[in-house]
Formats: sequence, structure tokens, C-alpha cells
Amino acid sequence: MTPSTSRRNMLRGSVATAALAMGPALAGTAHAAPPPGTPHVGILLYDGYSLLDPTGPAEILARLPDASVTMIAEKRGAVRTDTRDVAVVADRSIAEVDRLDVLLVPGAGNRGTLGAMNNQALLDWIRQMHRHSVWTTSVCTGSLILAAAGLLQGKQATTYWASAEYLQSAFGVTYLPQRYVRSGKIITAAGVSAGVDMALYLAYLIAGEDTARAIQLAVEYDPHPPFDSGNAADADAQLKQRALELLAASQV
Repeated sequence: MTPSTSRRNMLRGSVATAALAMGPALAGTAHAAPPPGTPHVGILLYDGYSLLDPTGPAEILARLPDASVTMIAEKRGAVRTDTRDVAVVADRSIAEVDRLDVLLVPGAGNRGTLGAMNNQALLDWIRQMHRHSVWTTSVCTGSLILAAAGLLQGKQATTYWASAEYLQSAFGVTYLPQRYVRSGKIITAAGVSAGVDMALYLAYLIAGEDTARAIQLAVEYDPHPPFDSGNAADADAQLKQRALELLAASQV
């Protein structure tokens, strides 16, 4: 047995042991409906979303005890990101989902955000999910989509820094420059990476601080970026312009 084979077998053994310990929480197939009593988290995918917006929170929320996390789109199948280089598979169509405990709407570039904001089928479905959800959440410009569905008027929310003025002026929302903002049962997160912070906060609300802390450790979320340039409030105009140019160039 080679060293690499040995390491693979050790990893497989660890995963198998954890799966046995968790028992029924890992049962079922990708298309199976969650069993009764299972917290059902649905993440909406649409053409042009930003990759980390749904997958970052999914990494956190899928670790909640007994939780079910499902990717949902207008129709089942692969849904492309804003760069079109990557796709995530939606296991359910919106026609197949009539109720969720947690709804998460990711953000996107201009193409994806505007497309979703003008898609009446998606907006109607978001409103339907919100009527019965325990928590309705968004990441980045996903808050614009919630606003277009009429869910944020008169509320406090956050969004991607470059969309803050539009969120306020177009929808009557009070923008707060925070990583995440709770307004009743709606929780909005700022740009892209803030979705992980929001998901940990949501894990705390659902399962308590001990579980949320344990999940944070489980995924080793202890960020120390090489540059201190992630806060728009501290960035100069030149850096902001460069950031927006890079985004625009990467989105097709």
C-alpha cells in the first residue's frame, strides 16, 4: 500500500465513522424529500449567480443536525454562475417545492440580478416561500431580489457595497453597512463572503451557540486574508473602481 493510498483509506474510514455516528441524518438520495421534522433549507439558483453566495452558506447549513439543504431552480439541472465557468446542480424545480423552513437567495452580477428581479415566476415563488418560512435570507445582491419581491420595503438590510444606494433609493430600504442584518425573520448578508458569516449566525439561531461554534471549527473558518482591503468603507475610489472592473470583466 502506497502512502497516498493509506491516507485515502484513513480519510474514508474517518468519513464512514462520522456517517455511522450521524445515522439517519445522512440517509436518502439527492432527490429524496426531507423526512418529517427535518429543517428544510432551500437555496435558489438562477442563471448568473455568484458561486460562493449559495455554496458558502450551504457548507455551513448542511452541518446542522438533521438539516436538509436543497438546491432549487426554475427547472432541475445544472445552473451556470456569473462567469459561466462553473455550474451547480439544482435537485428540485420551484414547481416541486411549496414550503421551506429557510429560504436563501444568492446574489449575482448585473446579468443574473436583473434577470431574477424581472422573473415573475421566481418572484412569485419567493413570496410564496416567505409566507411560511421561519427564516428568509439573502447574500450580496440577493437582497435586491428580495426587495423586488416586495419583502424589504421599510426594513433594514445590507447588500453588496456597490448596490447599497440603489437598494435604498429604489425600494425604500434602510441600508446598514454590516456583514449581516436581521430584520424580523429576514436576514440579509453583504457581498459574497459575508454569506458564511450570515450562515453561522443562522446556525446559532436554529441550533444554538454551541452547535454554531462547533460548525465554525469543523469547517475551520478562521479567516486571515493576506490583505486588509475587504471593507468598502476603508477603500479609496481607485480601489473600488478596480474591483468593479475586475468583476465586470469576469462576468459574461
